[in-house]
Parts: sequence; structure tokens; C-alpha cells
Amino acid sequence: MAVVGPWLTAEQRSKLDGSDDALFYEQPRFVTHVDDAFLKRLTQLYRERLQPNSQVLDLMSSWVSHLPEEMLFATVVGHGLNAQELDRNPRCDRWFVQNLNQQSALPELDSSFDAVLIAVSVQYLQQPEQVLAEVRRVLRPGGQLIISFSNRLFYSKAIAAWRDGSDAQRLALVQHYIRQTAGFSEPEVIAEVSPALGWQQWLGLGQDPFYAVLARAV
Repeated sequence: MAVVGPWLTAEQRSKLDGSDDALFYEQPRFVTHVDDAFLKRLTQLYRERLQPNSQVLDLMSSWVSHLPEEMLFATVVGHGLNAQELDRNPRCDRWFVQNLNQQSALPELDSSFDAVLIAVSVQYLQQPEQVLAEVRRVLRPGGQLIISFSNRLFYSKAIAAWRDGSDAQRLALVQHYIRQTAGFSEPEVIAEVSPALGWQQWLGLGQDPFYAVLARAV
């Protein structure tokens, strides 16, 4: 996988299933798409990096936000593609449905959030530059972006640049997204991989790898 130019080519943005994403997510999925160890690590990362009583935007979310139960926030705004999932999310004070691949402009005010979260979903963005520019717009100075992912995905809905890359290349791709977006600090990378992979992982002997890329609004 090679990034051509400052962003992606049309081919790199393409999906095997080019139908409207809203159709794919029309039916609610009240499941989690990574293992419990990944989710526990994600919650711990949020515990370490987020501040109580802050304003949080959970982009590309669903029925659970993985925020620490003991932490209280001033506001948590959820976003996703399925209203039933978002309506069941107990951490969301309010939420909205929007297909970011068709409309990247967020219906939120400038500098209105202390943190923006994108959990196990960045691989589906076809216009990441537009979405991250909007993320930067709604973040307050010093606000934090946390993008987390593993090696699981809906293969037909992930962009080619993601499908064709290794885990290391996907980490590099997310860092590239952030570096190419004005107003973010140099990204910080967290990569934690279980020694049991491949056939061992399929037998339940390993854990999903945990990757996160973080940056602050500057």
C-alpha cells in the first residue's frame, strides 16, 4: 500500500461494496466487533487520557461507547449510521445519524469539544481529509483526537488503501491522515500485539491487536 500524493487516489478510496453505507447499516447490530481484551484496553486508554466533566464527541459510534463507567462527562454526543443503536447507547446525551462519506460537515459548533473519539471505524472513511478537518474544527485548542482500531473489519466496506495494507501500513496511514490535516500535533502511536496470532487467534488463544493514534488540536 502506497499513499500517492498528499492524500489518496480514487482507487485507494474505493470499496468492494459501493452501495450506500446506510443500507449496509440499516439493521442494528447489538454486538461488539473486537474482543473483550481490546475493549478493556480501549476503556483504560479513555480513563487515562480523557478528563471528567469534558465535552466528548463519539464519531462512528453505536450502542456502546466504551467510556469508563465511573467517569462523568459534561456532554457525550454520539454519531453513527443506525438510530436504534445510538438510541440504546447509555452514555450519549444526544446523538445524530449522518453518512460521513456523503456529508462530512458536522452539525456542531466550532471549538465545542474537548475530545473526539473514532473507535474501530476509521477504515470505512472514503474522505478522511474532510472528516479530520471537521474534527479539528469542532475541537477546542488542546483537545484530543483518539483513533483506535484492530485488524478486524467489514472487508467489503473498508477502503482499498486499508484492505491492501498490513497492520503496520494501516498505522502509518492513520498517522498520514493526521499529519496531512492542518492544526494537529505530531501523532502519538500505541501498538500492542499479542504473541498469539494467525491460527492461534482463530482458536481463541490470542487477542485482537490494539492500535491507537492520538493527536491534539494546536
